[in-house]
Amino acid sequence: MSKSKDEKHPTEQPVGSDPAGTESHPHPAGHGARHAPHDPRAAGAQASADGEPAEMGGLQAQLAEKDREIAELKDKYLRALADTENMRKRMRQQSEDNVRLQREGLLRDLLPIIDNLERAVGAARGGGNGKPIVEGVEMVLRSLHDFLRGHGVTAQESVGQPFDPQFHEAVDHVESTEHPPNTVISEFHRGYQIGERVLRPARVAVAKAPGKPGGPQKDGEGGDGGVES
Repeated sequence: MSKSKDEKHPTEQPVGSDPAGTESHPHPAGHGARHAPHDPRAAGAQASADGEPAEMGGLQAQLAEKDREIAELKDKYLRALADTENMRKRMRQQSEDNVRLQREGLLRDLLPIIDNLERAVGAARGGGNGKPIVEGVEMVLRSLHDFLRGHGVTAQESVGQPFDPQFHEAVDHVESTEHPPNTVISEFHRGYQIGERVLRPARVAVAKAPGKPGGPQKDGEGGDGGVES
């Protein structure tokens, strides 16, 4: 009787108990779980993989910034180059305009002189005693001197002055007892200056001391030039 009673009512065991120790249950993490061995290379690779995107993004941003700076510098360079070229063209144009205006002014000032020459020629063709011709030429000469003075050109006074190679060009030497040696006694054409510079030197004859009688003769002068035997 007791045996059948025990079979019908087996002894209940608490839930979760494992008397035999054969049933295994998973353990919560951190409570007796078995950890894998730590690999430094794997950790470094993971950190590098995580850092590469950020580093590449920084490099790309720097590269984009440099490209922008290069584009700005190139634009500034091209603008400066264009401004320089425009300034050079303006200066060239202004220089050409100044030369043209000066040339036109010079030619305009010459026109009254041509008018006077035409009047002198007309007077010469009319005949007479020649006085109108002289007066016409003198008028033209005065006009020319006025024209030169208007452009800063002055005539040099050379006769009676000591010879100066800076202002004079000696084309003849003349023995003279009336003038000291190395003195300009006549001029073949007058010299002119523009400001402090020589526009054209005067071509002059210069005095020299007379030769002494019986002085040494130049080669080929006097006698027959023969040699006494």
